[in-house]
Amino acid sequence: MLAKLSGRAWVFGDNIDTDVLAPGAYLKLPLREAAKHCLEAVNPDFARQVTPGDILVAGANFGLGSSREQAAQALKELGIAAVLARGFARIFYRNAINLGLPAIFFASCDAVSLHDRLEIELEKGIVRNCTTGNVYQVDPVPPHVLELLRDGGLMPHLAKKLAQARA
Repeated sequence: MLAKLSGRAWVFGDNIDTDVLAPGAYLKLPLREAAKHCLEAVNPDFARQVTPGDILVAGANFGLGSSREQAAQALKELGIAAVLARGFARIFYRNAINLGLPAIFFASCDAVSLHDRLEIELEKGIVRNCTTGNVYQVDPVPPHVLELLRDGGLMPHLAKKLAQARA
């Protein structure tokens, strides 16, 4: 299921905060409605044009700000398959993994342009820009994190483990 991710790149810069990913004015709405406002302050077309499987590429300090997990939830709701960033705010990174959204440290984010076609092999640590032909090595996702991502996040993973323990 997660062997190879493939999608169009949506490129953003440094310091994209959780208030832009999940604006506070919309947090009382159901997730499906709130997600329609994800990143609208930076790219008003993003939520309307993103398609399932697309990949978000960003600079340093992605997800800084409040600890709201709605930031990662909104990206998942919109179908983002993974986030590649030069760096992550620690709590966003953990929230993303816990929610089953791959978050990959990617030093070469400046080499990706809007709508480039990307492929990511999480287990091998390979990011391929199919548009330019460039291939990049990143840290492979550790097996225990891959299992958690394949299970859909921390809560489904724990439910699976608990069911296995009871069997």
